Amino acid sequence: MLVSVIIPTYGRPDLLSDAIESVRAQTHDPVELVVVDDHSPVPVESELDVAAGDDLRRLRFVRHDENRGANAARNTGIRAAEGDVLAFLDDDDVWKPTFVERVVGAFETVPSEPNVVTTGVESVDGNGELLSVIRPSFGDDPLDDLLAGELAGSFSRFAVRASVVEAAGLPDERFPCWQDWEWQFRLARHGAFHAIPDALVVHRIGDHDQITDDYEARRDVAYPLFLEKHRDHVAERGRWAERRFLALLSRSLGQSALRNGYRGEAVRLLAASLRWNPLAPRTLLFFGFAVAGRSGLETARSVKQGVVRRLH
Repeated sequence: MLVSVIIPTYGRPDLLSDAIESVRAQTHDPVELVVVDDHSPVPVESELDVAAGDDLRRLRFVRHDENRGANAARNTGIRAAEGDVLAFLDDDDVWKPTFVERVVGAFETVPSEPNVVTTGVESVDGNGELLSVIRPSFGDDPLDDLLAGELAGSFSRFAVRASVVEAAGLPDERFPCWQDWEWQFRLARHGAFHAIPDALVVHRIGDHDQITDDYEARRDVAYPLFLEKHRDHVAERGRWAERRFLALLSRSLGQSALRNGYRGEAVRLLAASLRWNPLAPRTLLFFGFAVAGRSGLETARSVKQGVVRRLH
């Protein structure tokens, strides 16, 4: 089974080099690697001394003629890929050597024949010290799990069968954030998810530039677009499913408001989430942070950074 690995990148050749080396170190063969340079100030291919070899079936660099964003870069990679499985690696993350092997094994042997396979992740600081471990869990109904707050995680953590992309569509480039999450809601309509709980991805939290938690972009663009694309489909499952969906989005937006200092909006959004679903302990927790003021804000930010281990 040929696996196409897609790495979007912009102006971080040192981090990108580590990501590429982690792909080279994979125990599964064959692997195709597509690096999409989203118009870095200096073309990344010229800054790296890498070439295809026995450890990679094929290595390609594709460069955008203008900066178009990470999702556009991923979509460029998807269109260029030739593999049976598509896996995505952010340039500031790395995989452990068995990531691809374990993912392919799940695609080939799990009885539910999943279209999506996800793994656990370790978050580490700039010194490599472990901050947190997240271990996913999915059952027979991936949409139900997503409504319960389970995540297949960031793009670095999950892979998809290439054959499902035509049915589900490409990642939506209109989203300034939540791109991975929104795509998972669409993928969940087309087959099973499978979770490998072992942490096979290492996410590095450091001083390098990362996608910021832009609350206003979430509130004004991502949130209404998410509702528009998925509310009606979820509502087909009944009123309780719709309430859980509305509660989940309100909570996610409320958490972002809290982390970015919009305390009043955080209280309002988290209270609305509790009205939709009073049984969600995580929402109660963050509502308490919001009401607590400054001390709650600092705790909420530490949860975002991975200092506090996963909360349910």
